[in-house]
Amino acid sequence: MTISIWRYSHLTLAISSFVFILLASVTGIILAFEPILEQIQPYKMADLDTLSLSETITVFKDTYPEVIALEVDANEFVLASVITAEGESLSGYFNPQTAVFLGEKPEPSTFFQFVTNLHRSLFLKSTGRFLVGFCSFLLFLISISGAILVLQRQRGFKKFFAKIVNENFSQYWHVVLGRWSLIPIIIITVTGVYLSLEKFDVFPNIKSSHEVAYETIAATPVVSVNNFPAFQEVKLSELSSVEFPFSDDVEDYYTVELEDRALLVNQFTGEILSEVQSPLTSVLSRLSIQLHTGKGSIVWSLILAVATINILFFIYSGFVMTFKRRQSRIKNKFTKNSSTFVILVGSENGSTLVFANALKEQLMASGHSVFLSELNAYATYKNVEHVIVMTSTYGEGEAPVNATNFLNLLNTVPQDKSYSFSVVGFGSLAYPEFCKFAFDIDASLQEQGKQQLLPVCTINDKSFSSFEQWVGLWSKAVGLTIVVPSSSLDVKPKHLKEFKVISVTAPKDNPDDTFKIVLKPNKRLQFTSGDLLAIYPKNDYQERLYSIGKLHGALHLSVKLHAQGLGSGYLNALKKDAIFSARIIENKNFHFPKKSSRVVLIGNGTGVLPFLGMLDQNTKNIPTYLYCGLRCQQSYALYENELNASLANGHLAKLHLALSQEQEKVYVQDLLLRDAVFIFETLSMGGTLMICGSLIMYQGVQSVLRQLCEANKTDFESFRHLIKSDCY
Repeated sequence: MTISIWRYSHLTLAISSFVFILLASVTGIILAFEPILEQIQPYKMADLDTLSLSETITVFKDTYPEVIALEVDANEFVLASVITAEGESLSGYFNPQTAVFLGEKPEPSTFFQFVTNLHRSLFLKSTGRFLVGFCSFLLFLISISGAILVLQRQRGFKKFFAKIVNENFSQYWHVVLGRWSLIPIIIITVTGVYLSLEKFDVFPNIKSSHEVAYETIAATPVVSVNNFPAFQEVKLSELSSVEFPFSDDVEDYYTVELEDRALLVNQFTGEILSEVQSPLTSVLSRLSIQLHTGKGSIVWSLILAVATINILFFIYSGFVMTFKRRQSRIKNKFTKNSSTFVILVGSENGSTLVFANALKEQLMASGHSVFLSELNAYATYKNVEHVIVMTSTYGEGEAPVNATNFLNLLNTVPQDKSYSFSVVGFGSLAYPEFCKFAFDIDASLQEQGKQQLLPVCTINDKSFSSFEQWVGLWSKAVGLTIVVPSSSLDVKPKHLKEFKVISVTAPKDNPDDTFKIVLKPNKRLQFTSGDLLAIYPKNDYQERLYSIGKLHGALHLSVKLHAQGLGSGYLNALKKDAIFSARIIENKNFHFPKKSSRVVLIGNGTGVLPFLGMLDQNTKNIPTYLYCGLRCQQSYALYENELNASLANGHLAKLHLALSQEQEKVYVQDLLLRDAVFIFETLSMGGTLMICGSLIMYQGVQSVLRQLCEANKTDFESFRHLIKSDCY
């Protein structure tokens, strides 16, 4: 069954049973506190696991002339009915060690009785019990389908509790709380269904009866109750009830009800006259009541309360996600066969569709015919000239829910004319397989012979600035002037922290107009080299991203000052001790490896700085080689001290410097070709290649690596997992 079918089933069940589940959840939360209120009563006087039935019966018989019955309730409070020396009846809670009367059993709370009846039957008697039982079953199905969706999202049981990136409040907590509440909710629903079925006599009513040979009952030898083997072996924690003999007649005996069996015991000799096992239905009924109500355990009652509160949150978050998806529904002015531009979207929760709609509106405002569709609805487009694919990546590099069949359709759906294409990937750098599905689509379209207009653009955490930059590049490539206003996208920054400026160098001191800025977070913050700093120059949601180098606990950036650069100008204008707000974005897929046979770092321009931090981290002296591309020897001065220190302490094995503006123009790609044997050997031995810097340099490095693989008759894709990149 596909994920879309599970999602549809999950949603349908939730909507159809909404009112009953809401009512059952609210009453369930209230009832979860009844066992807690019972447990805090001062009637538990001993550890019943250490106290035997013989000890308790002995002390009661020594204290009272007549004992009628003993009982241990779900809270492990001991109740008894006795006749005192004054001839008065006394019933209630007793101390099982001393037989001291503690207090009468209170009358059930009218409020809790009302809520219990509402919870069990909605005051509709049998009809209500059926509806409640049926809704418990639906909630069970919802839990199972939800668990399957989480398993599919996390790609199996082993990663069921793996980290989830908080990209959307409702979706994030829907999954996180769902994982932790899954088992309690399944227990609540299964026991609820069982108890409902029991009330309708669905299960066989098996009653075990004792068979006693009265003619063989002996009154001798007389044994003290304290020495009855049957009573000595029973702990009070196992006891349900004891009925005492009515008289001294030899045919009267003790009737003992335990959790799993019932005993008849001779009152004189202690002999077991009969023993029968409790029916399975009785055991399951008792267990179901305890698990469903939480009676006898404050901890389990609290777990049930939290799980039931989570059910209310699931109702809320489920409807929020559904409403968001419906808000993002696709509406087209033009048909698929009349449009020259086709935008295909793959989205898990609808957020990617917001970007696609914004682009579609601007294209249509420019007088172009545009058709927007889901990737799974890929069809024949008679007049298409250019296709834009905008897709998120689900789980570990998988297709999102509305794109699972696209790659198959690409191979089977014919097109009347060829078209050019561009692919935009949306995702989070906290996931190792960042935007992998976008790259898979790009590769498949190229294999189909379609013309790639631009390399894959990756957008982290719904960054408007990254999308804005891509729109500028794309519109220039197709000969248009398209601008997507930020007001059309509701994407606001979150998790902002304050940073203090420690130092800023002057860009005029560097021929590349590049400066270094050192920052310290005002509060303790986890980050490492390779992560990203997101700044907001206009104090809005147009962010600019910069790669981080972590040196001596401080955050280092290398920034090229552009004449009209919003981000670079903002950072360059900051003075020492200035405070500003920004946020750290974990770039997990671009961290220095903890273990590797060899590491090759390839960077140019400002992309060199994150490697300075990584070299500082290389305390294990993993053999590390840096191919550093800069314009001239003066450019190198910006990083010279740190690189010399790394060479001196063994953190950097060798530095290869490529200067592109000296008399002999050399680029890092040239050095890689020169050291082709070494680079291919690094890949073959499972080493790591890390690339940081300009996108043009990255494309050149990729081309070189493909050449090396072709020369060695090896598939480049088999090495892709060894290559980490952060380029712009």
